[in-house]
Amino acid sequence: MIGVVGDLVEDIVVRLATTMNAASDTEAIVIRRRGGSAANVAAAVARGGHASRFIGHVGNDHVGDALVAALRADGAEVVGNRGGRTGSVVVLLDHTGERTMLTDRGCCDDLDHPDPDWLVGLTTLHVPVYSLINAPLSRTTQVLVGWAREAGIAVSIDASSAAVIASFGAEQLIRLLATMAPTVLFCNELEADTLRHSGDLDDVGAAITVVKHGGEPLELIQRNQAPVRVPALTVEGVRDTTGAGDAFAAGFLVALANGSSPVSAASFGHQSAARAIAAASTG
Repeated sequence: MIGVVGDLVEDIVVRLATTMNAASDTEAIVIRRRGGSAANVAAAVARGGHASRFIGHVGNDHVGDALVAALRADGAEVVGNRGGRTGSVVVLLDHTGERTMLTDRGCCDDLDHPDPDWLVGLTTLHVPVYSLINAPLSRTTQVLVGWAREAGIAVSIDASSAAVIASFGAEQLIRLLATMAPTVLFCNELEADTLRHSGDLDDVGAAITVVKHGGEPLELIQRNQAPVRVPALTVEGVRDTTGAGDAFAAGFLVALANGSSPVSAASFGHQSAARAIAAASTG
């Protein structure tokens, strides 16, 4: 089973039909759906036919009820705490497909009182960097990672956001991630460059580092081996890439858990991401 600790929020996707008309009306399509990096990974793992568990704090409101029900309907277990106001993310897609996210985390950072039972049955614990920034969620996540390492559970980290890395401090984050000894580190090109500005990706100490380059081949770096390029898949009619990175991580981790090589796992991750992009772009 793959567990993921972090956010379950409502995504409010706003697709603009034209350029924004400041201080006036702009035609748009508005879509509400389950979101949150951690929840996206948990759902994609379950849809990939692998057992998954979401660990987080969700608001005790009707939005939170609906999001928990949707995640369970995808096949994921849901554990953690309830209380407060469920978070929301407005995903603003302009007419060119450029994406801007306006984030209200609500009660996501309120996860506390970690329970060892949350890790029972896990082979991998996946941690988006979002879960390492604000307390008490950050403290809870570090406790869970410590327990996971003691239990022989693999840990994977997703760098998540260049802006979050820069705000937190890249050098400080590298030191924190190094204490977690992750098996896998996921990042996109911008996140990797932000980390490299204050150190080296090797300083994290991950056995496998994946640097994604959008539609271009990714860079797969394994300890004591030459980097390998793994081609991405072409997806036609892309309008929304929200959740693609989470789907990639899910596909990669499922394949790795099923015994695939890292190169094969990267190819499986690309397939998972492509499906997520196609679904989001037509939804």
